[in-house]
Amino acid sequence: MPIIGCDCTVCQSTNPKDKRLRTSALLSIGDQHLSIDCGPDFRQQMLRAKVRHLDGILFTHAHNDHIIGLDDVRPFNFRQKKDMPVYATEEVQTALTKRFDYIFEANPYPGAPRVLFKTIDSAPFKISETPILPVQFLHGKLPVLGFRVGNVAYLTDMKTISKEEKTKLKNLDTLVINALHHKAHYSHLNLEEALTLIAELAPKQAYLTHVSHRMGLYDEINSTLPEGVELAFDGLVIKGEF
Repeated sequence: MPIIGCDCTVCQSTNPKDKRLRTSALLSIGDQHLSIDCGPDFRQQMLRAKVRHLDGILFTHAHNDHIIGLDDVRPFNFRQKKDMPVYATEEVQTALTKRFDYIFEANPYPGAPRVLFKTIDSAPFKISETPILPVQFLHGKLPVLGFRVGNVAYLTDMKTISKEEKTKLKNLDTLVINALHHKAHYSHLNLEEALTLIAELAPKQAYLTHVSHRMGLYDEINSTLPEGVELAFDGLVIKGEF
């Protein structure tokens, strides 16, 4: 069998900040822990963050790199002895039901993941006492939700956003937003587009996420970014007022 190598400088970098798993976020408010998306690396990310309990999952959209770790909620089912609340639009719920049909059978096999759908849309809602404001935008032609909690907003897989939805992003302390790489892309913001939107929204601090290896090395790119803008990295902790 041939050995497949990689000559990408980012992949070969020894800087831990160049070692990125699939994009997601863990929102911790007091004793409450919520995951935004659960992609292929969900299990590894939960173990690395030492998450002992999880109170729910908020889905942005139904692409595989954001949902395919759903099967790995089982340890939380076993530990917490209850279904995992899943906050998603009706469209995302339909996709999850098809992709994970064995979860939603009338008589699922013993040990199958257990989830409880909570339908959301672009209207504000609460999880326990935590107010959450969805922000809707387009990933190409696909509607996607980001989430604002207090003065922190998390937006991934964006290409375009309406003026109305931008009003939800005023007076942010922290904005996390996608920037795929330098070249134009049909469904993601590139670096130039992300920086333009950041300048318009004017958060106190912005972090770039969903970053491709084509963006370049963390240290080299970070040194070129405007004040108040940084590349996000795995394990980054952001403190905000909720």
